[in-house]
Amino acid sequence: MAAKIAYADVEVGTELPAQSFPVTRETLVRYAGASGDFNPIHWNEKFAKEVGLPDVIAHGMFTMAEAIRVVTDWAGDPGAVVEYGVRFTKPVVVPNDDEGALIEVSAKVAAKLDDNQVRVDLTAMSAGRKVLGMSRAVVRLA
Repeated sequence: MAAKIAYADVEVGTELPAQSFPVTRETLVRYAGASGDFNPIHWNEKFAKEVGLPDVIAHGMFTMAEAIRVVTDWAGDPGAVVEYGVRFTKPVVVPNDDEGALIEVSAKVAAKLDDNQVRVDLTAMSAGRKVLGMSRAVVRLA
């Protein structure tokens, strides 16, 4: 599989289609099972509050994975991402209701690099707060 976006067709400032990702308590339990990360801050409201959190929070790696989906969907190939890093700035608080939380992700091409690569800067928000900082991916395009 190869990237579907051509390097020549992309300019600095190109905006990727924004996406929103819902997160519920069920999502967190499923992720805990898949990842093996059963830290109670991700599923036990009482424990999360006892350690000073406002409520249960999403796993940082889950948040990071949801955000990069904007890039992989745009590129058309997850293997096109050659580098990805973030700083965790705020947690995604997931209330125990029918709605949960929403991670809203936007991204744009910040630089054209050598070897058909571009740097994409991402912005991930939840409840009006930036949850990932310095979120950047390097993507090899067609």
